[in-house]
Amino acid sequence: MSEFEGKHILLGVTGGIAAYKAIEIASRIKKEGGLVDVILTKGATNFVTPLSFGEVLGRKVYVDLWENQAEPVHIRLAEKADLVLIAPATANFIAKTANGMADDLLSTTMLAVKSPIVVAPAMNTNMLNNPVTSENISKLKSLGMRIIPPAEGILACGAKGAGRLPEPMEIVEFARSVLSNNKRTLSGKKIIVTAGGTIAPIDPVRFIGNRSTGKMGFAVAEEAVSRGANVVLVTGVSHLKDVHGAKTVRVETTEEMRTAVLAEYDNADAVIKSAAVADYGLEEVATEKIKKKDGEFVLRLVRNPDILKELGEKKKNQILVGFAAETEKLAEYANKKLVEKNLDFIVANNVKSEGAGFGTDTNIAKLMFRDGRVIDAPIMEKSELAKIILDEVESLM
Repeated sequence: MSEFEGKHILLGVTGGIAAYKAIEIASRIKKEGGLVDVILTKGATNFVTPLSFGEVLGRKVYVDLWENQAEPVHIRLAEKADLVLIAPATANFIAKTANGMADDLLSTTMLAVKSPIVVAPAMNTNMLNNPVTSENISKLKSLGMRIIPPAEGILACGAKGAGRLPEPMEIVEFARSVLSNNKRTLSGKKIIVTAGGTIAPIDPVRFIGNRSTGKMGFAVAEEAVSRGANVVLVTGVSHLKDVHGAKTVRVETTEEMRTAVLAEYDNADAVIKSAAVADYGLEEVATEKIKKKDGEFVLRLVRNPDILKELGEKKKNQILVGFAAETEKLAEYANKKLVEKNLDFIVANNVKSEGAGFGTDTNIAKLMFRDGRVIDAPIMEKSELAKIILDEVESLM
């Protein structure tokens, strides 16, 4: 069941060019069972209309504080909200909220809210970097509001830099994590997650790699953040964006991943190692691009460090979870790895199975434990498998 199911979400939309994205945000939350109330500022109506949101949601959209003087609508909306999401949030709105001003329906409602508040700033780069705006955003953070970092890119004004409103899917995911944080079952725990594939450089141009995209590890990191954990995500090569709320360390080689993980390991409570590391590297990496020649081209490979085995040998009180991506004899190979690497449990999958393995949004897995217990996880979204994995980590803790 979605975290939004049956929850009242108050969506505030202020007068920025990115206001059009708020329609998709509202639509996504509604599709997941959320009950969305929308407040538009007068400025927002220059970019979007109440009718647009009303058609998508089938609910009344609010604009004017004085529309119905017989009903304190700002109090009613504030009291029933399980979460307030302001997207986009202009510099003007941020300044008003930081200083407790209440001169329209949205700013007045904000003063009555007791539920979690998520703010997504969006504005010109210079406005965002202005010390006054920075101070106002810092004040919102100090008041307990969650800030979604603006994205970088080409802005509507033509400038290039930070200030873009993130995509609706990212904003919805951030809001979801805040709702989930009300169940902070891993609060105070440090979780290291590895993701993606590492590479073995051949020369400055070429490398040997694998098909891992990092989707499984990123899903685990997102779920751990949503449960309140202090998450360190060490990722190999991946196009996926950093996980909000996690410390993301990007590496390329197996040796770099080893160094990054060991730097965090001693005070970790659990390590979930889903990365597809390169088991072999080049005996010698060329410093210049290797030019084509007639005849065979032979590469001499040497073993890379076995990070998981080293973690198992150094393990004290940490929970250690490994992954086994196999193409045959799944249970046999995974069980051997479970024992040899001193794991608490292993997540095994056959990457040749349809709907499992690298690059997919779904997975099919077996969770195998030291006591012989096995949990079969049929085809499901990787985000759902992440929940099962972390449930078991919590149980072992």
